[in-house]
Amino acid sequence: MSGLRRRLRSERGAELIETALTLPLILLVVIGIIEFGFVFQKLEVVTNAAREGARVLVLPDFGPADAIARMEQYLDAAGLNSADAEFPTEDELEAVEEDLDGTNCIGVVNVWVQYPHEAPFLSGIGSYFNSTFGTFNLVGKSTMRTEDASVECS
Repeated sequence: MSGLRRRLRSERGAELIETALTLPLILLVVIGIIEFGFVFQKLEVVTNAAREGARVLVLPDFGPADAIARMEQYLDAAGLNSADAEFPTEDELEAVEEDLDGTNCIGVVNVWVQYPHEAPFLSGIGSYFNSTFGTFNLVGKSTMRTEDASVECS
């Protein structure tokens, strides 16, 4: 009888059960951190591409086509496919007036870049729960002042 009682009170194998219960949760957290790193890296590249496009567009001798070309170059150099990105049209990249104080205005350009991101790690896990993370868009925006002096508001 004492042998059976000893076996029932034994804690052999408890560590194995605890590991089996906690390991999937720990792996999910680690994979989520890795996925967040990929998203953040791409978001920084997309934001910097928009900033580069705005920087080129505010210069006096450059136009919208030059800004779009610079944004494509930046994305390609960072390892992203610029063919997947969406850019504003050349008509949307014109300078607009922004009111400073009611009498003086400055010219500003607004540039944006939109890039799709698939969540490869999390979408595989989500399929087990009848959920999908799919593709979502990362948007980088930049606004810069043109090099023209302030003018009267029109």
